[in-house]
Parts: sequence; C-alpha cells; structure tokens
Amino acid sequence: MTKAIRLHEHGGADKLRWEDYPVPPPGPGEVLLRHTAIGLNFFDIYVRSGLYPSALPTGLGTEGAGVIEALGKGVRGFRVGDRVCYSGSGSGSYAEQRVLPADELIRIPRDISDEQAAAVILKGLTAWALLRRAYRVRRGDVVLVTAAAGGVGLILCQWARALGATVVGVVGSEGKVALAKRNGCRHVIVGYEGLAAKARALTKGKGVDVVYDGVGKDTFMAGLDSLKPCHLMVSFGNASGAVPPIAPLELMRRGSLFLTRPTVAHYADSAVVRRQAARELFALLRRGRIRVLIGQRFALRDTAQAHAALEARRTTGSTILVP
Repeated sequence: MTKAIRLHEHGGADKLRWEDYPVPPPGPGEVLLRHTAIGLNFFDIYVRSGLYPSALPTGLGTEGAGVIEALGKGVRGFRVGDRVCYSGSGSGSYAEQRVLPADELIRIPRDISDEQAAAVILKGLTAWALLRRAYRVRRGDVVLVTAAAGGVGLILCQWARALGATVVGVVGSEGKVALAKRNGCRHVIVGYEGLAAKARALTKGKGVDVVYDGVGKDTFMAGLDSLKPCHLMVSFGNASGAVPPIAPLELMRRGSLFLTRPTVAHYADSAVVRRQAARELFALLRRGRIRVLIGQRFALRDTAQAHAALEARRTTGSTILVP
C-alpha cells in the first residue's frame, strides 16, 4: 500500500484526493519505483478537468524521478538502487511508489539531481520534439514562444537559442520579462494585445519562422498572424483553453501556412528514441546551455494547491511535488 493522489470525478482542484492505494509487486519487465520528486504539468490539469477524457477513478501525473526498489523477471540494464526518471508512462506519477515498465525508464546521470530530472524530463523531451522534429530549428531562424516563462517555455527558449535562433518570448506580465531574457529570449512581448503587430515590428514586417504556442485560445490566431508565408504554427498547449475549430481556408488567407498539433509520444515513440533525446537534453544541461528553474515545491499531499497555483498562472518555471 502506498499514498497517492487519485481522481474519482472530473472538475476543479478540490476533486483531488490523498488516499491509500495498493501497489502490486513488479511483473515481468517491470520495476517498483520509489518516487523522490514528481513533475507537475498542464497536461495533468487537462486530465483532471476532463478536457482530456480518462476512465475514472485514475491517478494523475506523467513524469517523475526516483530509486528502483525491486525488479520484475527479465529486467536487464537496471539494478535495485539505480536512480531513474521517466515521462509519458500514462497517468499515475502522483504517488509515493509506482510500478512501471523498465523500457520507460531513463537513467539519471550522476551530476543531475532527482529534482532536476523530474522537473525537466517531460518538458525537455517536449522541447526536443518541438525543436528537433516538429520543426527543425536552424541558426538564424526567428522563433516565437508563448508562455515563455513557463516550465516548457523556459526550456524551449534556452534550447532554441543554443541552436542559433533569435527567440521572441511572450509573457503575461512585466514581472516575467527579466526571467524570459535570462533564459534565451532576445525580445520579450508582454501580454497578448497587439501580439502579431509587435512580432512583425520586431522582424521588420517579415514575420517569424515558427510559432510555438502553449497558451491556446488567447494567442492562437495572433500566432498565425505572426508567421511568414508558408511557415509553421505549432500548437502544443491549452493554458487559456482549447483552440476553437479553424477552417483550412484561414491558413491560405494568412499566407499558405502550415499547422500541427504534436504530442511528444508520437516523436519519442520507443525506448531507444527517448533515451537518445534524453542524452541530448542532459548534455545541454551539463554544458549550461539549459538551466532548470524549479520555481515552486509542494508536498505531494498538497497537490491541489499546486494545481490551483499553476492554473492561476502564479508559478514560474517548473513545479515539483515532493513525496
């Protein structure tokens, strides 16, 4: 038996329950992991609210770090006591312990802490999928990133700059401007009003090469209007709500644009690819090209408070839940 955050009905943060939950022994190819740090993501809120439907009751959380406590039959390449992290293994990381397929695990390098790994692994692999696969950012590109001071945004901006791009960040308040500039943004736009006109002014009317939009409803159309003709809008989040349906004709009217709504699972779809992506991410961390900002820590039992803070946009960087 372990303690876990469980969801029995969709709704607000008050629907999250801290309760006992049985943990079976690991089966063939599985490990028992004791969490030491757990990452919080907007995806978890989408599941909790019902925007992303799920069978109930369910756990929440898709990334974490910890120590292997037991191995199932046939597990190779790991030992009891190994420090590992994971992302995207279905909902259930909001727990003191969890059984996981060994193929989902990524070994944590010695010079990276468990909290760093939990804060960065899903967001970092998301950034990898966006920057290296959905659109392959090249030196000289101009990249627009909404929610630039958020957990994914800070990593996206730093990684894009490391690739040689000029990064235009969009933040929700003046208080986040300095943070965005310290983390890869050459230019910072505050607020959403007049966003497209400001982005075009910064590019002398040309527009940007790619937009990475994690805000959704409030910024989507402005993002489209910020693009060069024949370039790409990458919609990857819904922080302000889901994007309304759009007619394909609107893409033509705005310059024969391209639009994608990716998920990291389709790009990092095997253990080999996930581990390759993680090695690239960890190498940038070691070289100081990406720094992980853990802006908040909450006890795991206080997850409802963490959700409320994230939804109200009172957080900066990554948020960690501590068992």
